Amino acid sequence: MVTASAPGKVILFGEHAVVYGRLAIAVPVTQVRATATIEPARAGRGATILATDLARVVRLSKASPGNPLASIVRLTLAHLDAPEPDALITVHSTIPIASGMGSGAAVSASIVRALARYLGRDVDDATVSSLVYAVERLYHGTPSGIDNTVVVYQQPVYFVRGAPVRTFTVKRPFTVAVGDTGVRSPTKIAVGDVRKAWEADRARYEALFDRIGSIVEEARAAIEAGDVEALGPLMDANHALLRDIGVSSDDLDRLVAAARRAGAKGAKLVGGGRGGHMIALVDEARQGAVRQALLDAGAKSVMTTKVEASSPRFESE
Repeated sequence: MVTASAPGKVILFGEHAVVYGRLAIAVPVTQVRATATIEPARAGRGATILATDLARVVRLSKASPGNPLASIVRLTLAHLDAPEPDALITVHSTIPIASGMGSGAAVSASIVRALARYLGRDVDDATVSSLVYAVERLYHGTPSGIDNTVVVYQQPVYFVRGAPVRTFTVKRPFTVAVGDTGVRSPTKIAVGDVRKAWEADRARYEALFDRIGSIVEEARAAIEAGDVEALGPLMDANHALLRDIGVSSDDLDRLVAAARRAGAKGAKLVGGGRGGHMIALVDEARQGAVRQALLDAGAKSVMTTKVEASSPRFESE
């Protein structure tokens, strides 16, 4: 029996604009994880995937080409030039689904790593990320590539589509509260709607994406300088632009406003929007008050994650 896992993620700044070539910053959320466990099955049975959270059983030999769980197994086996094993692959995740926290990418990454270990093979991070990205296209249509990058490398990253992935210096740690609206909103739908709006009025949306890109540049500079106080207003500005793009919702706006009233230094939606999660920049003194305010405003759950001080670790093509 072998096991592998991968964390969730949140985009601090730059969602949606990153699909159109602007910078985004994202960090792993280690409090929630997807885990894949593989054990031998009866000879001749082939591979079966058990998704416990979805109460779903997928026989690899019978699964459709568009099934994401089967697809990541098939892609991994093809990369390893390995035959289908007689194995039970059990997947469990504490990452909320369709909430902008990278649940699909984390599940795929955990399966790739567990399957490689089960077969006695090694796969590097760049390969895992590439395999996961291929399946992300099934989930999201035109993904930015940031989900697979963050959950695979498990490092804060800044990312421009088509450019090398880079980590960056986090000079001073900071904490964000993550509030769940409880509304599931597949990223693929929001991304598709934004693309339709962009195609209908490219000048307006390119201008919005440019403004988001500028905010992300300022945020990266502030994080590298340890100027945590500057991040709050930048979150607020990023959220306002995401509202203009059309991906916020009443639930998200209500939680964002509640966090700010309770003393958060800034707040914004994260991920695809239209539901899912929001984040709020909090200090230790206001962390409890912000958490309670979010719950009182209707959040289904609230977690906190600390972005630790770090130094750049890699650059990957």
